[in-house]
Amino acid sequence: MAPSFFNFKELRRRSRQSFRTERSTDTSSDASNGTTPTSGSLTPPSIGQQSDPALNLQLKDQLLSQASAPLKRPAPQPYLNGSSNRYSVSGMAGLGSPIPSGKVSPTLPVSQYSPRVTNVQENTWVYQKVLLINGTVGDPSHQSIDGTVTVSRLDDNFPPISWPVCGSHFKALVYMMPGANRLRLDFSSPKLANSGSSNPIHASYLTVHMIPPSGAPPLQLAILLAKDSPGTFDAVPARIEKEGNGLDTAIRKFRMAAYLWQAFTAEQMWRNKFGRRVFRFEEEWTAGTANHRDREYGTLRSEARIHIIRSDKTLAELRDLNRAQQNPNASDKGALYGIAADAVRDYFKPLPGQKLYVSVLLVDAHWDTSSKTIVGHAALGGQVGDLHLGIFGSHCLQSYPTSFEEVVPAFTDCTPTDTNHVGNDCNDAGCSWEAANIGIGAHLHETGHLLGLPHQESGVMLRDYVTLNRTFLSKEAYSTRRKSKGGPVAQADECTWHRLDCLRFRSHPCFRLPNDAVMNSDDSVQAWPVDGLTIMAATGVSFVEIFGEGDDVCRAWIEYPVENGSIQRLVTLSEQELRGRLPEDKRKGRLKISVKSHGGGSLDIEDYNKLCSSKESCLKLPSAVPGLSKNAYKGKKLGASKMEGSEPQEFVFTSALRQDRVLSKIVFYHGLAVDGIEFVYDDDSRQLFGKRGGKPGGDVFDMGMFVHLYLLGFESC
Repeated sequence: MAPSFFNFKELRRRSRQSFRTERSTDTSSDASNGTTPTSGSLTPPSIGQQSDPALNLQLKDQLLSQASAPLKRPAPQPYLNGSSNRYSVSGMAGLGSPIPSGKVSPTLPVSQYSPRVTNVQENTWVYQKVLLINGTVGDPSHQSIDGTVTVSRLDDNFPPISWPVCGSHFKALVYMMPGANRLRLDFSSPKLANSGSSNPIHASYLTVHMIPPSGAPPLQLAILLAKDSPGTFDAVPARIEKEGNGLDTAIRKFRMAAYLWQAFTAEQMWRNKFGRRVFRFEEEWTAGTANHRDREYGTLRSEARIHIIRSDKTLAELRDLNRAQQNPNASDKGALYGIAADAVRDYFKPLPGQKLYVSVLLVDAHWDTSSKTIVGHAALGGQVGDLHLGIFGSHCLQSYPTSFEEVVPAFTDCTPTDTNHVGNDCNDAGCSWEAANIGIGAHLHETGHLLGLPHQESGVMLRDYVTLNRTFLSKEAYSTRRKSKGGPVAQADECTWHRLDCLRFRSHPCFRLPNDAVMNSDDSVQAWPVDGLTIMAATGVSFVEIFGEGDDVCRAWIEYPVENGSIQRLVTLSEQELRGRLPEDKRKGRLKISVKSHGGGSLDIEDYNKLCSSKESCLKLPSAVPGLSKNAYKGKKLGASKMEGSEPQEFVFTSALRQDRVLSKIVFYHGLAVDGIEFVYDDDSRQLFGKRGGKPGGDVFDMGMFVHLYLLGFESC
C-alpha cells in the first residue's frame, strides 16, 4: 500500500482552532491578526512537541512535572530607572509577543505607569467580602495623570471592573473569595501608548488571601415590611423605568450598601493599626447581584443574606404612628423601634441568652408631599435585652448603587433631588450622590449604635457620613450642600470612624478573627480607691475615657494596647494623670471616667473625687491588737437608687473583721430585678443588702462547693 501523508496545513489550521472556545474571554490572539508571527509556524509549542515522538519522550517527565506544579505568578519586575524621561515602553522587545523558544521566563521591563497599591501588601490576609484598595499610577509628585485602572481576577471568577484615576491616584473595590485572590491591575489612558491595546503593558499583580471569620456572630441584614405592603420604595419615574423600585431592587441596593459599610470599616480598622477586622454577614447561596455579568448569566454565589420580615402592623398604622411621633409633644417617640424589635424577635426566634445583631431597612418609608415629612421612617439604634437593633428608612434608597459597576456613578451623580417624588433628608440630599451619602451613611451610624457606639466628637458617630463618598472616590463631584465644585480627595478629608469607635470594635465579638485567643468569660471591670484608683479586669484593660465637667462626648482617653500578646489586667490611675489629659478649661470641676475591658466590659465612675477621697472612701477597721488596724475601702455604688423607697446601704463584711468567720453562700432575692443579696457565713450569721423580695427563698449560690473561691467584686448590668 502506498504510504499516506499528513496534510500539515490542515493540521496547523485545526490545531489553532482547537485552542479557541465559544466562551473564551481572552482576546489576545485576535490582536495578532494582520501581524507577522515571531516564529515560522502558528502551531502552539505543545502541539509541535507532540508531533515529534522522539522529542515527546525526551520531554515527557519535564511536562508532567510542570503540569502538576501549582500555578505561580511571575515575580514582580523592578520599575524602570527613575532618572529616565521615557514613561512609555511601547516597542520594547518582548512586550506582548510570544516567549522565544529555549527561554523559561523572559526578563521584561515594567512600565512606570503600572498601578501600585499602597494600602495592601502582597499576600495580605483579609476577612471580608469586599476589600477597598488605594494606589497610585506613576509618580504623583512629578507628574499628574488621569485614566482608568481595571481590576480583574486571573481566574475570571468575577468580571473586570474599571475605576477612575484622578491626579495619579485611584481607589477600587475588590470582591473577595475564600482562598487566594490573584488580581491583575491594568492602567489605561489616552495619553499613553499601548493603553487601549488588547495586551496592555501598564499592569501589575497582587495576591490577597481571604478567610471568612465564621467563628464570629454575624451582623444580620433585614428588610421590614408592613403586612399589607406592596414592597416598593420611593423613586422618581425615570429610576423606576430604568431599574425598578420593587423588593428585588431593594435587596440589591441594601446588600451593596452593606458591602460598602464592610469595606469602609475594615480599611478604617487597618489605618488604626488593628488589622482588617470587621463584622461579617450571614450569607446564602443565591443569584449573584454584585456585578452585571452575574445578573445576565444567572451566576450563583454566596452573597450577604437579606431577611424579609413582615410586621403585624398595616401600612396605614405604621405611617400614622410615625406622623404622631413627629409631634413635639408625642409621648412615645420610639414606638416604631419597638414594633421593629417585636417583628425581628418573632422572625429569628432567638433562644434565651442568644444575642442578635440586626440592621433593618424600613422599605415602607415614604415622602409625604402634603406634609413635607418622611413617614414610616425612624433612625434609631441600640439594644433591647439581647437584641442589638438599628433601623433606618428607605427614602434615599433610589440613589444607592446595586453593583460594583455603579459605585462611582452613584457617588458622582449630580441629578437634583425631585421633591415631587422623593424627600431631601435634612436638606443634605440636594442631589443624587448626596442622598446616597445620607442614606448609606446614616444607616451605618445607626448600625454603629447597635454595635455599642455612642456619639463622638467626629466621624460617622457625629455626622461626618455626609462625606462617605470620599472613601470610594479619587475625585469628588459638585456638592449642592456646600455649593462647591469638588475636586481631588485627600485622605485627611475622608469620612472616618473615630479612634474610640475602633477601640470598641477591637473588643467586640462581631469583630473577632479566626486567630484571636479565647477570651476570658469574665468581662467585668472592678475598681477600688487604693493608691488613687486601682482598676482590674480579667480580660485586660483596653482604654479609659475621660470626661470633664459638662462633656457630653469623650475628648480625652488613655489606651492600654496589647503588645506582644500581653495585656494589662491591673492599672492604677491618678487624678493628676487624668486631669492632665483634659483641655486646660476642663481640668477643674467634676471628673468622670469610663473604663473598658478587652472583653467588652465597662465601668462608669461618675465622680472620681467622690469615690477616691480618703474621707469618703476609706475607714479604719477595728482590731483587737493595738496598732494593727487595717483600712477598708468603699467600692463604687451600684444600682439606680431612683425608685420610690430606695435607701442606700453599706457594711463591712464580717469575714473581714473576724478571722473565725468564712463566707459560705450567697442568696439572691429577685423577680424581674434584684431585690436583695444576702451573705451567709459558716456560723449561719447573715448580712443583707436590700430586701427579701421576689422569688420565695431566693436563689442560693453555695461557695462551699468550690475550693479557694472568694468574692472579687460586683458588676452592675
